[in-house]
Amino acid sequence: MKAMKSIFLVALLSLLLMGNKSIAQDDKSYLVTVTKLHWNQDMKNFNMDDWKAVEKEYLDKVVKKNPFILGQEILLHSFTEDNSEILLVTRYENWDAIEKAGDKDDELIKAAWPDEKARNAYFEKRSAYYAHNHSDEIYATIPGGKIPKGNFDKDMLYYVRVSHFAFPNDGTQKEYKELSKQYFDAVLNKNDLIKAYYPNRHAWGADNTQFTEVFVVESLADLDSALNKNRDLFKAAWADEAKRKEFNEKFGKYFTGKHSDYIYKSVHELTK
Repeated sequence: MKAMKSIFLVALLSLLLMGNKSIAQDDKSYLVTVTKLHWNQDMKNFNMDDWKAVEKEYLDKVVKKNPFILGQEILLHSFTEDNSEILLVTRYENWDAIEKAGDKDDELIKAAWPDEKARNAYFEKRSAYYAHNHSDEIYATIPGGKIPKGNFDKDMLYYVRVSHFAFPNDGTQKEYKELSKQYFDAVLNKNDLIKAYYPNRHAWGADNTQFTEVFVVESLADLDSALNKNRDLFKAAWADEAKRKEFNEKFGKYFTGKHSDYIYKSVHELTK
């Protein structure tokens, strides 16, 4: 039973929008920072369009002009335990780029708002949307994701599944990579309902066993259909029940069987 649960960590799920854009695999590893912000629940007269306009100004004047930021997006709560959370997800080449991006941000901010009074007014307005508390995590992307070529042109759903590595004594990195590639090629890459797939491992944060996978789909209905299609593709690829069981047992040993699920919605206007 544990083996079956473990394989479904990948079989059902395995954190920018896509119409008919082509898909490519990316075999390079990047660093992804995830800052969890929270809405200021005491803010009066909140307007989503006004908030987007404020963030769009920063995106255009700073983020899009920063060469050390490879990509960025904002994800809002859809189905999570905290309806106040906002995720700021940013992708970098490496650790050095993270440090350089901060310095470049400072430079671009001063250039965009040279007048100190105007600069302070803008950032006071921007910070008013958020609570004071936030948290940060850093992940390393795992090669072999399903990456869209270009940004999507509408808001998408991001289904995030956080599972945990088990580090078996009889396991090897070579075997794990081979099994992951077999599953990706036979299932995830053939599932047209999955518009993007991002596998990430822990790099810096609270839990070094975390394995975070993100499926991007167009709607909740597509999410349900995508999970069913994953199951069908898996059974088709391993049609023999004995072979299917063998694969489940081999792959399942790399996971504890414990996982948690979250669904976010992207804001496509605020994507680099």
